[in-house]
Amino acid sequence: MTRQTDPTRRSWRSRRRDRRRDGRPAAPAAVRIGWGFPALTAVLLAATGALLAGPLTEGSPDRLADTATTAADASTLFADDFEDGDLSGWSRSGGSWSVVADGSKVLRQDKAGSVLARQFAGSTSWTDVTVQARVRPAGFPPGGGLAGVAARASSNTTFVRLALVAPGRVELQSVASGRITVVGAATLAVTPGRWYALALTVSGTTARGFVDGQPVASGPVPAGRGRIALMTALAAASFDDVTVTPATGTGTGTPAPTSPAATSPAATSPGSATPGPTPTVRPTTPTTPTPSPTRPATPPAPPASPPPATTGPLPSWPAATGDVRVDSTISVSGTFDGGLRRYSGVSDGGQEEGQDPIFVVADGGVVQNVIIGTPAADGIHCRGTCTLRNVWWEDVGEDAATFKGTAASQTMTIDGGGARAASDKVFQHNGPGTMIIQNFQVRDFGKLYRSCGNCSSQHRRAVIVRNVVVTAPGKTLVGINTNYGDTAQLSGITIVGDSSRRISVCDRYTGNSSGSEPTKTGSGADGTYCRYTAADITYR
Repeated sequence: MTRQTDPTRRSWRSRRRDRRRDGRPAAPAAVRIGWGFPALTAVLLAATGALLAGPLTEGSPDRLADTATTAADASTLFADDFEDGDLSGWSRSGGSWSVVADGSKVLRQDKAGSVLARQFAGSTSWTDVTVQARVRPAGFPPGGGLAGVAARASSNTTFVRLALVAPGRVELQSVASGRITVVGAATLAVTPGRWYALALTVSGTTARGFVDGQPVASGPVPAGRGRIALMTALAAASFDDVTVTPATGTGTGTPAPTSPAATSPAATSPGSATPGPTPTVRPTTPTTPTPSPTRPATPPAPPASPPPATTGPLPSWPAATGDVRVDSTISVSGTFDGGLRRYSGVSDGGQEEGQDPIFVVADGGVVQNVIIGTPAADGIHCRGTCTLRNVWWEDVGEDAATFKGTAASQTMTIDGGGARAASDKVFQHNGPGTMIIQNFQVRDFGKLYRSCGNCSSQHRRAVIVRNVVVTAPGKTLVGINTNYGDTAQLSGITIVGDSSRRISVCDRYTGNSSGSEPTKTGSGADGTYCRYTAADITYR
């Protein structure tokens, strides 16, 4: 078992065995003094720190988890080198994660199109810590993407992050409810396929970031507590040798030495790779980025008289008036008014398919004035005509809400409210009928609306989206299946922070009922299925 959490730690025998496995000489048994004499060990470490410190270089077989003495073990809060092949102790949110063989075993996130992919571990009570990991980005799309580590993750969207960012930067970021503030940055030639040793230290209200043992950034961050995380955004990457230790002293966060041999070329053991050059980092001014069935002859027309949309600015995100822990799904018939209390529970906060919802709403039901927190599970399920009024999703789980109607005459109306941090869909439409999304705001998302592309029972569906403010990053506003006659009508859409216009307004697919991945056939207005004009979309 190679994962450890305080107080259970890897034994010195396990660490000697790992070093033999990697072709390195085992550390002498005398290092066990770190277990019995911590004070003496601290003195020895202080005296030899200069010899043990050193960057992890490209091509080196050494791994961060294998330190020169077990004194590091004595203070380790958490460690995982994934050699046991499982992910127990980790909690996934988005992306496609698996342990794979890559020399040794590593954790890989290989869904490069995932807007947000995260793996959380550790204790929600951790405050001042150093989290270290080796990170290898597989590549970045044009114009963006990141891979990195995080600490003080109090939710899926609030944390401190050190990230390798395309096309050539490393950033120290403070992220609060999805809003990113860059508190420090440096230029760095990030090479896909290369391993980088990242170390992030958070201590009090200061964070420091290091790459390959070199300081790259520091800056102020809010005091807080939370788990650690591995993260990607619009990128695939591999991770290995994750360790968490208490942040002590000045909290330099220098990565743990990979072995004494890494201190200089002359000390390199026979047969090991020659250390490569340490990348040069140049501080830059911190910035804050703004945050196939037969086709039917005639697509359905939208409802004749949908509820009116308001105009003007939308309200700001509300503060919760209280918190309610939900252990089992709440059934709603009639009207449920939450008084702007925050409801969370049912799941562990991941985005696996098949989770139970926080609320299930019967035909004709109304849920209003509700905040859904973390974990959000599968949000809200509507079994027929329903209204979700002034509902706010702080951190979308599997989906924010799903329309599971049974008749074409039924309508699900989302009026007011907002959603953020949805790594995939916000609203999912599985049954027949019409979904109306109005007076709504969404940020940091995959898709705002998706007509199910591969449900076993397919239907003709319609969606109306109006007076909606969309804040990047995001991928798609609506996705529909033209072969089933779906339509999307959009108006009064404002898209913020997407100067390159990467967010697609309307994507068209050929859906299926076999469970296979649907085929994308086009994007943009066509006057038949995707119904809007340039005047309906405003960029700012």
